[in-house]
Amino acid sequence: MKDLALWTRRETVLLTLIALIPVIAYDVFDQKWLHLPWLPIAVVGTAVAFIISFQNNVSYDRVWEARKIWGGVVNASRAWGYAVKDFVTGDFSDEQVTESELASIHAELICRHVAWLTALRHAMRQPRPWEHSLQHPTNREWAEMIGVREHRHTLEDELTGDMPPGELAYVLSKTNKPTQILGLQSKRLRELRSRSLIEDFRHMAMQDILDELVALQGKSERIKNFPYPRQYATLNSTFMWIFVLLLPFGVMFEFDKIGSQLTENYPLAGDHFVWLSIPFSVMVMWVFNTMERIGRVSENPFEGTPNDVPITTISRGIEIDLREMIDQDPGTIPPPIEPQYDTQT
Repeated sequence: MKDLALWTRRETVLLTLIALIPVIAYDVFDQKWLHLPWLPIAVVGTAVAFIISFQNNVSYDRVWEARKIWGGVVNASRAWGYAVKDFVTGDFSDEQVTESELASIHAELICRHVAWLTALRHAMRQPRPWEHSLQHPTNREWAEMIGVREHRHTLEDELTGDMPPGELAYVLSKTNKPTQILGLQSKRLRELRSRSLIEDFRHMAMQDILDELVALQGKSERIKNFPYPRQYATLNSTFMWIFVLLLPFGVMFEFDKIGSQLTENYPLAGDHFVWLSIPFSVMVMWVFNTMERIGRVSENPFEGTPNDVPITTISRGIEIDLREMIDQDPGTIPPPIEPQYDTQT
């Protein structure tokens, strides 16, 4: 709750001013005409509640689908590790293949897969014109605090070491870099098949895993490249602010009527009871504004906000699993990414 209060502190100040100004005009400057009937405001509030609920449901579905897609990436990646380790052997080859050469091939295929994960998460973090959450000061503040890796390191820096210089230059020259890396994997499997280091059945099984990775990448790109419909997003925000601006004018009049009933027995409390409408209005406006904002920041699950799918953490976990599968030196395996401020990235 404390973090939520910090996250919405700017809006809370603005909402307090919106609730305060009508009461000052109504009570201090005696502008008793300055009020609105409660019924139409309640109707608007009901409509806004439905719209915000629809937005939050759709946004949550996008986040949950993205999480399932990256869960599939985890499973397919582990399957790739098993296949690399157990399918690429010298059992069917006429040439003599040393254990060190096989280990080198295993490391090459694993490192190239890690490069694919790196390229994919960088592609998912690339900003789109409709992604505006990080333009908000508090969202940007949280993103800087948790330190989104893709915002601090270039793709070239992160790929260096996982790919040979020639392959790296080739991939960086292309538009869709993750697709090109999978293409290099497929090409390498064909070369291994021509040397009989993979027999037909194993080759097809490994190609099926690549096909699954292509499908998962496409699903992830679909969420990234197709936004929550802007007409809904715009109307949500507009209708919510209409309700917020109208609410204090109805609430203060209702509180003033309650105060009039209290005046006979409690004159001091009754004369100033209208001022209690300020915290009540702020509370109601804060709930609506916060729910609308939660839906807004959840629209794009790869943007890099604290509520996004933690693709960097997921990718690092996959990398550790794969490198351990091929018995790499523990000293060369990167550590897990630790949560910052109880938030994964």
